[in-house]
Amino acid sequence: MIETVFLDAGGVLVSPNWVRVSEALARHGVEAGAEVLAAADPHARRRLDQAEVINATADAGRGWLYFNLVLTAAGVPLTSASDTALAELREYHHRMNLWELVPAGVVPALRALRAAGLSIVVVSNANGTLRAMFDRVGLSEHFDCVLDSCEFGVEKPDPRFFRIAMDRSAANPDTTVHVGDLYHVDVVGARAAGLRGVLFDEAGLYADVDCLSVRSLEELVALVPSL
Repeated sequence: MIETVFLDAGGVLVSPNWVRVSEALARHGVEAGAEVLAAADPHARRRLDQAEVINATADAGRGWLYFNLVLTAAGVPLTSASDTALAELREYHHRMNLWELVPAGVVPALRALRAAGLSIVVVSNANGTLRAMFDRVGLSEHFDCVLDSCEFGVEKPDPRFFRIAMDRSAANPDTTVHVGDLYHVDVVGARAAGLRGVLFDEAGLYADVDCLSVRSLEELVALVPSL
């Protein structure tokens, strides 16, 4: 039976604040509505999630490649104006963490996982602001442990980060699953550390994936007892 659930942060628990992104673009003359950007998000992540890209980049660099992919998927031309807006957002992210939007179903799902007696651990590639941002948006209370890769000098898919998470949370690999939104970061990394990886595929873009996938945290809650 599963006793511990490791969860990625960005793309699973929190999303970029698309209103903030839209407003920053507008200040520089680039029109892109928050809803359009949010709809483009999963398609950008799917394009980013290629083995050759993941293996050749670090999380910090991938984050801004991702935003260019979001703009492209949203039909927004990449220009010096969009670059300037993204630079402004980058500065905000370094201070506050731009992934500050909590989707409506997240907290109820976390409460359900806790009610089922599970330990819940965040294992996330981040920039050192994750814990403070979780405090700010009211998520911290739902987790037994929050691990921000910046604090350890190692990041997913490196199996060492998962082993650190297991050590810090006293998790047993045989009774732990890791849920994340990037196959080549989360599933591949979890497997290398001896964990079962579950892909969070909200938009259903991984039809041929060779692992268990879920399209919502609600689906994960329903699935856990059968794992």
